[in-house]
Amino acid sequence: MPQPISTDSSSFPEIRRKGCVYVDKTAYFHKLITAADARFFISRPRRFGKSLMISTLKAIFEGHRELFDGLAIAKSNWQWEKYPVLYFDFSFASAPSFKRFEQNFAPVIHSALTEAGFEYDDKQTPEINVGQAIDSLAAANSEQGVVILIDEYDDPVAQLLAKEVDAEKVRELLAGFFHQMKSRTEKIRFLMITGVSKFTKMSVFSALSNLRDISFDTDYATMLGYTEEELETFFGEHTRTHAERMNLSYNDYRAKLRQWFNGYRFGKFSTQKVYNPVSIGLNLSKQEPYLESYWSSTGKAAMLMNFLKREEVLALDMDQITDVQEIDFDVSNIRALKPIPMLFQTGYLTISNYDPDTQMYSLCVPDFEVRQDLATLMTTLTINKDTLWVSNMKGQLFKSNWETFFEGLKALYAGLPYGAKEKKTHEHSYERNLLILLWALGIPSQAEARQSDGQADIVAVHKRGIFIFELKVDESADAALKQVKEKGYDAPYRAMGVPIWHIGLNFDSKTCRLTDALAEQAL
Repeated sequence: MPQPISTDSSSFPEIRRKGCVYVDKTAYFHKLITAADARFFISRPRRFGKSLMISTLKAIFEGHRELFDGLAIAKSNWQWEKYPVLYFDFSFASAPSFKRFEQNFAPVIHSALTEAGFEYDDKQTPEINVGQAIDSLAAANSEQGVVILIDEYDDPVAQLLAKEVDAEKVRELLAGFFHQMKSRTEKIRFLMITGVSKFTKMSVFSALSNLRDISFDTDYATMLGYTEEELETFFGEHTRTHAERMNLSYNDYRAKLRQWFNGYRFGKFSTQKVYNPVSIGLNLSKQEPYLESYWSSTGKAAMLMNFLKREEVLALDMDQITDVQEIDFDVSNIRALKPIPMLFQTGYLTISNYDPDTQMYSLCVPDFEVRQDLATLMTTLTINKDTLWVSNMKGQLFKSNWETFFEGLKALYAGLPYGAKEKKTHEHSYERNLLILLWALGIPSQAEARQSDGQADIVAVHKRGIFIFELKVDESADAALKQVKEKGYDAPYRAMGVPIWHIGLNFDSKTCRLTDALAEQAL
């Protein structure tokens, strides 16, 4: 009987006491807590294990040795002394306005200090209480110091980015909180701060000048998320059962799992990728005979949703983003947010390469799950309709309702913004937008699919059918279909045993609209 998988808890003690699967990351944590300057910051996308890491660190510093039997840290030289721990979860302080944040902030501070054994003084402000708590707890524990764990430090600001004045007020209030630590660094034994974003102008980065940002550190690149080896070690029985449920060989299943969920790279020099933990946990616990995009269904980042502009996003080729400097990842000016740092920090882009000579990054979409979610978002931004439109297009494609499907495509291209530069480009511009739609439909698709006699513009592969698209500009849909047949673009897919469709599209270079479309099933 395999261990159960916890899908609704980020509490390390609860997971261990219930006997659930715990992917052992404690070797990383031991390295952190024994470092000479143990004050860290790390950013990762939402639902990537940050809160579980904080909960595990809390249990370590509280001396709960019994929870770590069989884990890497239990075999180390860690002494399991008990430290005073101040644990702040700022996701509980986020709010739709500064006034509400102010109301939520005090209870979060009060609860954290009281749990640590400090007697909260209601006559003082929350931030003054924090400073006094550090002094008091450090004095009672002079040889060891105080441990401070701050989870989702950026959530209150991120929630208010649409209200710049309120966001600035939140940032100012939090400045007082972080400055309480500035003059007390010698009393802090260990500090870990997590978040989705790095707001460089937040006072935490100026107040704590020796705070080490390990977000791109090679040593910690796989500390959050699951590696291939961890997936096999901790979920091997679950994955084999799921492969059987999906009627796939184990190798084919693992390849599919990798395509869907294994695309995140967080290190400059480490090319190792990690799986999205929430999607792995939910897919393997439910054991449905298919793969589901659970990460995207757990909610969109407010920062991303409030500020994506269709013109900026559609101008990006998501798989060809190059020459990005590390400073470009920082969200410093909340009055002029840019799409690349927002997409990166919310998990829609990840590192594909780092050039140490130029100190530049290249970025790409991590995996199919994210690509599908991003494509849905971009499509709805483009035509100003909800995701129901996308679902309807999928149904029309699978039912071969070509007249309705082509009308939908015409609406898509009619709604796209084109500038002078776009009008001069060839069919690649049209390919990119069709590719976005197909990804949004949940159909793995490839542009410029190479064949023995050329390359098809787009090939979409699904168990319901193979769809081969050929695009022309100022020619005809009939000419596009003729090229597909003459070049034999469908030859590599005939053994798959599913219907194959040839689809020809023609665009008018003056209007940038789809004017002619035909489809025919391969014989």
